[in-house]
Amino acid sequence: MASLSAQMDLIVEKATNLIQLCEAYQEENDLLKLEVQSLQVALGTSSEKVKQLEERVKALAVAKTFENSEADTAISEKVLDTKQKINDFVREIDKCINLLK
Repeated sequence: MASLSAQMDLIVEKATNLIQLCEAYQEENDLLKLEVQSLQVALGTSSEKVKQLEERVKALAVAKTFENSEADTAISEKVLDTKQKINDFVREIDKCINLLK
C-alpha cells in the first residue's frame, strides 16, 4: 500500500511541476508576444523614417540640380531632368492624396 501511495505522491508532484512549467512558459510566451509587437512598431517607424530620408535625398538631388543649372544661363539637360523629377514628385503626391481619400 505504501508503494501505491508513494507513486500517487510522485504523480501529483510531477503534475504540479508540469503545471508550474506550463505557467512559466505561458508568461514567457506573453512577454515574447509583447516584444514582437514592440519590434513591429519599431520596424514600421524605421520604415517611415527611411521613406522620409529617401524623399529628402531626392529633394536634395533636385536642389543640387537647380543649383548647378543656375550657373548655366541656357536651358540644359539638367533643367529638363529636374523638371521631370518635379513632375514625378507631383504624380507621387497625387497618388498619396488619392490613397488618403
